[in-house]
Amino acid sequence: MINRQVFATPLLVFALIVVFIVICNPIAIVGVGERGVKVTLGRVSPESYSEGIHLITPFISKIRTMNVKTQKDNIVTSVYTKDIQQAKISYVVNYNLQPENAHKMYREVGMMYKDTILMPVVEGVIKDVIGKWNAQDLVANREEATNDILEKLVGQMKDKYINVTGFQIININYSEVFERAIESKVTAEQEALKAKNKTVQIQEEAKQKVISAEAEAKSMSIRANALTQNKALVQYEAVQKWDGKMPTYMMGDSVPFINIK
Repeated sequence: MINRQVFATPLLVFALIVVFIVICNPIAIVGVGERGVKVTLGRVSPESYSEGIHLITPFISKIRTMNVKTQKDNIVTSVYTKDIQQAKISYVVNYNLQPENAHKMYREVGMMYKDTILMPVVEGVIKDVIGKWNAQDLVANREEATNDILEKLVGQMKDKYINVTGFQIININYSEVFERAIESKVTAEQEALKAKNKTVQIQEEAKQKVISAEAEAKSMSIRANALTQNKALVQYEAVQKWDGKMPTYMMGDSVPFINIK
């Protein structure tokens, strides 16, 4: 009987401990990519708890976990350009909660910080930047607008405990009427450029012909003056054109046509 009591006592203690742990749960686990925020009687701890196991006071304290991994959201929003054209912007934004400031975010904003802080700022910055561009120019300068938006988001969110690590405009959609207008304008510009290039080509060809004609006229003038002033040169020109046959007369005699005296 005594032996049974000896074995029963440790088992009872162990059972009580298990029941205590199950009911009171004095252990909190913070997972990978999370930070824990300890709340004691409504008061938030002055620090964030890293991954691992943490002891808490049952019924008094609890640990809330907040995701600090990089998150990615694909969103479509409507904006207006500088020339009052409505556009639907498809974009991607990457962000994460600053791990060291998770407890501050929980205390000041709560768990829903994305909808409360992040997205209003993102929407505002996008509208501000897009509103500086004309619709057609925005298409050609999308990368510049993207970089401008990202720079502004990083600057505005860093003091709000959020790191914006990436932003990309995926697509810009205008109304069908405006799309057709842009297409017609581009086609007209291309045709005008083609016509301009053709005009330049014709002008250049005409210019070359004038230059060639002027050079030929100048050459002929120089040669004519030289022939007039130098009889020997006349004979030289005749030799250059001579076919090798001596001129003949009706009497059958032939005479040289070059004066060799």
